[in-house]
Amino acid sequence: MKDFTWKVFSQTGNIDTYLLFKEIEKDYHDIPVEQDEELAEFDFPIS
Repeated sequence: MKDFTWKVFSQTGNIDTYLLFKEIEKDYHDIPVEQDEELAEFDFPIS
């Protein structure tokens, strides 16, 4: 989600998109590493 938001901002220059990116980035850094890895498995399950 963070990469998508940055891509949209970089293509449009929309300040609201940048602020959303910064909010996602802040939330992303607040997630413990183990939980972050678990969430990644939901996005890309390892078979």
